[in-house]
Amino acid sequence: MTKPHRQNLFVYNGGFLTQTRVRRILDLAGFDIKLGAPSGDDAVGVWGQSPTAPRGEKVADRRNAPVIRVEDAFLRSVGLGRDGDLPLGLQIDRHGVHFDPAQPSDLELLLTEDPLDDTALLNRARHGISALRSLHLSKYNAFDPDLPTPKPGYVLVIDQTRKDASVKASGADSNSFREMLYYAQTEHPGAPILIKTHPETTAGHREGYFGPDDATARISLSDAPLSPWALFEGAIAVYTVSSQMGFEAILAGHKPVVFGQPFYIGWGLTDDRKPLQRRQRRLTRAQLFAAAMILYPTWYDPYHDRLCSFEEVVATLGAMARAARDDYRGWVASDISLWKRKTFQKAFGKPRPVLFAKPDDAQAKAQSLDRRIMQWASKAGAASAADVLVEDGFLRSKGLGADLIAPLSLVLDRQGIYYDATRPSDLETMIKARADLDEGAHARATALIDRIRHARLSKYNPSDKQTQISLPQGRRILVPGQVEDDASIRLGTTDVTTNAELLQTVREANPAAVVVYKPHPDVEAGLRPGAVTDPSEWADHVLSNADPIAAIAAVDEIWTMTSLLGFEALIHGKRVTCLGTPFYAGWGLTDDRSMPVTRRDVRVDLAALVHATLIDYPRYFDPVTGLPCPVEVIADRLEHGDLPHPGPFNRSLAKLQGALASYAWLWRQSKT
Repeated sequence: MTKPHRQNLFVYNGGFLTQTRVRRILDLAGFDIKLGAPSGDDAVGVWGQSPTAPRGEKVADRRNAPVIRVEDAFLRSVGLGRDGDLPLGLQIDRHGVHFDPAQPSDLELLLTEDPLDDTALLNRARHGISALRSLHLSKYNAFDPDLPTPKPGYVLVIDQTRKDASVKASGADSNSFREMLYYAQTEHPGAPILIKTHPETTAGHREGYFGPDDATARISLSDAPLSPWALFEGAIAVYTVSSQMGFEAILAGHKPVVFGQPFYIGWGLTDDRKPLQRRQRRLTRAQLFAAAMILYPTWYDPYHDRLCSFEEVVATLGAMARAARDDYRGWVASDISLWKRKTFQKAFGKPRPVLFAKPDDAQAKAQSLDRRIMQWASKAGAASAADVLVEDGFLRSKGLGADLIAPLSLVLDRQGIYYDATRPSDLETMIKARADLDEGAHARATALIDRIRHARLSKYNPSDKQTQISLPQGRRILVPGQVEDDASIRLGTTDVTTNAELLQTVREANPAAVVVYKPHPDVEAGLRPGAVTDPSEWADHVLSNADPIAAIAAVDEIWTMTSLLGFEALIHGKRVTCLGTPFYAGWGLTDDRSMPVTRRDVRVDLAALVHATLIDYPRYFDPVTGLPCPVEVIADRLEHGDLPHPGPFNRSLAKLQGALASYAWLWRQSKT
């Protein structure tokens, strides 16, 4: 982005000084907050039409200075601003404020005067609408996706907070809301009426125009934290005075009936009961969205402290909302290693700290505290009482988990876990759902694939591995070794279960090929079982201490049991043969030599697989800001090494843990 022209912004509202996020966004947008009296080219900043706005307006009038009105953007935060959640964007308007029809705002001027005919812009708008719908994003986003939605067929009436500035600016009052409710009933005789309560009313901050006294046999109030998008799905009509939900109803395919004069009336997309005559242009949903969500707001990236695009803020808010929706009830976690608990507390411990318990105690503790249970997947048996199983993600860290390097991503799975081919998993469901990837999601996944290839990212991203690999000429096959007590082998393969058997099978099937064996890094480090006594019996070359991406680049194809290296090889365009059934097998992208999983009955392309596996499935945690984040932030941190260093005791503790694991594995083998 180009460096903005700077301008002094004189303010008379303490919030501009104390709300550091607001001040920072204004600073990045080119404004220097000042106290005193403006002169020359200085401007006066006010917050919308708040009670403090007249102070600035009077000064601006006396000093002949322009007024710049600042408001929260239409995608603000997960929770309410009154509860302390920080905004992810602002509307900085030099002409008015979007909700006041008294004079055109910058947004109205965009909607009136901008051609809004750029193909790329309108494609971004269409993709943006799809993204908001799929992620259930709105201005505030503390929704519970597990709550049941009302039976479809209702008329949705949207309440607002009393004396809201947008209501007042529309010339509306309590009578307007009564009139709206009357027409909703008379124009849809017999249909149930559902009044959606404003989140601030539900939280007890401000009164609404409707309350329990308005409920009848036909009229009900919804104050549950339901997604607006879920409510639009079941509505046969939508009524509003000036709520932002009216705008979102348009995006959801409705033509809302509007009794006020918000920014979205007058463009042919609403049933206007109080028309604004100067608005005569007819727009499409994509054009309205492009102006309101892409061109008008100033969006902020909290991970890199910079202004950003609409698409970036959607990814940010999507990650934050997902974490809040997962974690709001709190967790009881079982079978979590002591060294991982600090990470779990950071990742899952807001707003309620994670409680750790033994598996036998977890259920009782969760029931008594109305919490959910998470359990480390490889420790969970068939009779596990866990609500979700948890495991490391696929872009995990810069260093081995066996070296006690904390993960940057974790996956939560309600159905099973990704490496268990014996039963469905959330990842399997997500891959199926992404079979028909829309253009916006496809573009994001493709950009991520390019980023991973360019940055040479893998699960562990070792910095001390050999990157220059020279191999003999011929058809070169990479055989990645695995940890032999790994659950993915036990639950995701059939006949071949050891690294020696894997090498022998590959050699017998490819007698003339150059077979290249890469031991698993945990096995190579002596931390886990799986060493092959003499790999040269079947392999032509052994890559010791080799970078996994360099190994992939040096060969023509990969043969594996269930190694994640097979997935990484697909990303790098290599042919992959699977002797087991890892999560990426069975979708038409691999040569599968194991028994097929009949559940995997669709074919997907690489972008769909990557979107489900790296964007939809894991949760990512930014080690710099401590915030939930999208995958792109982690890719950036890994590429540029912008990560904290582990403590000096990690390696010795990891060795001890690895030795104990090896002894346990040998003991189990002796019993069988």
